[in-house]
Amino acid sequence: MKTVLAFGDSLTWGYNPENGLRHEFFDRWPNVVAKALGHGVRVISEGLNGRTTAFDDHTVMAERNGVKTLPTLLDSHQPLDLVVIMLGTNDLKRHTGGGRVFESRQGLERLVEIVQCFPYQRGYDAPKLLLVAPPHFAETMEPDFSLLFGHAVEESQHFRSAVTKVAEEYGCAMFDAAEVCEASCLDGVHLSAEHSRALGEALVEPIRALLG
Repeated sequence: MKTVLAFGDSLTWGYNPENGLRHEFFDRWPNVVAKALGHGVRVISEGLNGRTTAFDDHTVMAERNGVKTLPTLLDSHQPLDLVVIMLGTNDLKRHTGGGRVFESRQGLERLVEIVQCFPYQRGYDAPKLLLVAPPHFAETMEPDFSLLFGHAVEESQHFRSAVTKVAEEYGCAMFDAAEVCEASCLDGVHLSAEHSRALGEALVEPIRALLG
């Protein structure tokens, strides 16, 4: 049995931009991947709304700082064969990551270091890594999301180059979500059920290849 940890934010959790609730189970991209890969692969979906790579958000009860939560997840779910990280969207909020992809890249580097250097149980190797660049933001008329992310629509175009740089530096695989899906104009950030499924379908073969 191969084990994959999908570590992400609301795009991994399955936030539905139509109603603010959660997509149906098999519309969420990690579950699309799991269904396609079959019984020999277990995909653990660890998505959290608002999760950042490495930045605190004191406006909510949950711990959204990925650097603080990832080590516990690595420990509790080991042995892992692959960790898929798709984060960065919430780093572009001005009250968390500073609003630039530059900070997001720094946070992603720290997450990669944690996965590669974590003291796993003796006999278990560090898992492989697949870094997924989030989709670009879209213009939206939704007032709250426009205030949160409207300043960063153009900035989000740089996710691919930033994630590619981290992947090359640390020897990780990389995938650009913007190649297969786009954010809904309903809120400018989240994926419709159709686009969430499309992302999962596109990730099946890259993940299969990494698992060998």
